[in-house]
Amino acid sequence: MSSVQIAPLPSTPHSNSYTGRFSKLLEEVRARGLLRRRRGWYLTQIALAVGAFVGLWIAFFALGASWWQLAVAAAMGAVLTQFGFLGHDAAHRQIFTSGSANAWAARLLSGPFAGLSYGWWRAKHNKHHQGPNQEEVDPDIAPGALAFTPAIVQQRRTAFGRWFADHQGWFFFPLLTLEGLNLHYASVRSTMDKTSRQPWRRLELAMILTRLVGYVVVLLVALPLGMALAFFAVQMAVFGVLLGMSFAPNHKGMPIVPSDMRLDFLRRQVLVSRNVRGGPLTDVMMGGLNYQIEHHLFPSMARPHLKKAQPLVRAYCERAGIPYTEVGLRESYGIVVDYLNHVGLRARDPFDCPLAAQLRAPGGAELR
Repeated sequence: MSSVQIAPLPSTPHSNSYTGRFSKLLEEVRARGLLRRRRGWYLTQIALAVGAFVGLWIAFFALGASWWQLAVAAAMGAVLTQFGFLGHDAAHRQIFTSGSANAWAARLLSGPFAGLSYGWWRAKHNKHHQGPNQEEVDPDIAPGALAFTPAIVQQRRTAFGRWFADHQGWFFFPLLTLEGLNLHYASVRSTMDKTSRQPWRRLELAMILTRLVGYVVVLLVALPLGMALAFFAVQMAVFGVLLGMSFAPNHKGMPIVPSDMRLDFLRRQVLVSRNVRGGPLTDVMMGGLNYQIEHHLFPSMARPHLKKAQPLVRAYCERAGIPYTEVGLRESYGIVVDYLNHVGLRARDPFDCPLAAQLRAPGGAELR
């Protein structure tokens, strides 16, 4: 598989025009009514998710000690993923006009149902939106099990670390099976941090621990030990894979923004984001995140409006000369794997990032 090629970006002498162009795009989107809340749609989605959640627990107790429970576990992982998406939307203030109502909706959807901390996720996700794919800003490309930038690969000193960096793309999907556990661990750790200024930290900790402990106790009481462990493993694996496969195609393999570069809002969000083509099933399975460009430009836009805004945004970007990236689902995953497998090559070979080369002003000044 060949290394990822990032297309050169258009150089522009003045970025103020882009600021003005985004304002015009915003006016057009608002005039179409695409920034209106869709409370009825969201309440329906929440009711469906809660109904599916209750129905699965009814099936769980009806089946008893049966290996068919693994099908229930897989379905449970898919339903909990939907609660994660709904919590994400509420945290972005997409459901209600009141910020407080959205915060409590996100807290309840994320905590008791998905087992995640709203406060921890919101702080992390806000940084991502402030500087997507920007080194030292975006926590989603920070050092971890996988190296997302050449700079991180250079920190791998051991032979195994370098070998892993050259093959990490093939480990990406297997590692996603552990992402559910990682998210739960991060949520508990953040809510147990007594130095944190996270609002309602203790309440979130109580909700998450009660949910997690209660979940494990129910499995151990209702099922034989081996079956309980299998149920837990399948549910967590499905949950992690579905969430990871929804977020990864959106930015991985797109240009990395140097930490010292400043970009106007329009280019900052569009140039490093990728949309994923698909039908209604893709929209559901990815929670609307397949319209990543529109979501980054309008974070508080209700999910059902993202698809309607897409033609406007794409046409606007074409007129502005800004590359608008959209690929199929399978192709997006291929790009992610290919990019991860070749980050190490960029760390060893000189890599002149076209984003840095073309958007820096003469003399080292940064375009704003």
